[in-house]
Amino acid sequence: MKIDKAEGLRQQMHGVAESLGNLLVEGFHYLALFAIGGVTAWAAVHAFFDMVEKGHITIDDILLLFIYLELGAMVGIYFKTNHMPIRFLIYVAITALTRLMIGDISHNHSPSWGVVIVSGAILLLALSNLVVRYASSRFPSEQSESPSSIRRRFMMSKEKTTATTD
Repeated sequence: MKIDKAEGLRQQMHGVAESLGNLLVEGFHYLALFAIGGVTAWAAVHAFFDMVEKGHITIDDILLLFIYLELGAMVGIYFKTNHMPIRFLIYVAITALTRLMIGDISHNHSPSWGVVIVSGAILLLALSNLVVRYASSRFPSEQSESPSSIRRRFMMSKEKTTATTD
């Protein structure tokens, strides 16, 4: 009798701790996403006004804006789906390396082995993107539900059972 009561109390305490832990993790998750999204937007606006202040825009500047755009899209997708799209990270890396290569060529005006190495790195990233796309279409991941959608579904089913018993 006392053991059953203690076990029930333990399960209740475990449920409260799990709910509190989920609340804290989700709170940190949303706070971090808003912070990253805000910093990305602020950096993009700051870069844009720096370009306007300079009076001219270079290809480096345009590629930098594309990097900010890709980072913002990645944060938005992660916010909506709770999945990190690895392809967007690859796109950011390709754009950053392209920006580096164009900046190096436009400032030094002489191609070197560095350009060949950066081009090889871009090619490797493009191939890795191809592998990721093939693997995700061939072996799709199971869609996991977020804790809030599980809780919402549970509450809806609970409301249905109380409505049918009344």
